[in-house]
Amino acid sequence: MNDIDAWVWWLVAAAALGIPLVVTAMPEFGMFAVGAVAAAVASGLGAGVVVQVLVFVIVSVALIAVVRPVAARHSARQPGLASGIDALKGRQAVVTERVDGSGGRIKLAGEIWSARALDTGRSFEPGEEVDVVEIDGATAVVV
Repeated sequence: MNDIDAWVWWLVAAAALGIPLVVTAMPEFGMFAVGAVAAAVASGLGAGVVVQVLVFVIVSVALIAVVRPVAARHSARQPGLASGIDALKGRQAVVTERVDGSGGRIKLAGEIWSARALDTGRSFEPGEEVDVVEIDGATAVVV
């Protein structure tokens, strides 16, 4: 096998390693593919088979050692703060006008909202604290 064949085989290996990367979404295959490309470059520069294999191993292991912890930190991040309507779900509000299954008003996050009780048979009187379980359009659904 001459030098041209070696670098071509390394590129074939890189492409072959790219297939499971796409199919399984396992980033390690991508790092091995980059290692194979690095070995192809080494081969193209005239390096021997032992050096090519060392380049493949060193680049692949280095990428796994560096990228995996970064990916793990990224996936372990807590979701961002809720905003808009999502930030209002689960909050407490104070009834300002009687709330029942057909309607009423509450003070939620400093603003007056129309509201209705989740349980249509239940009612809440002014001054009572309620929990917002959902926002339906411009109406807070409370319990």
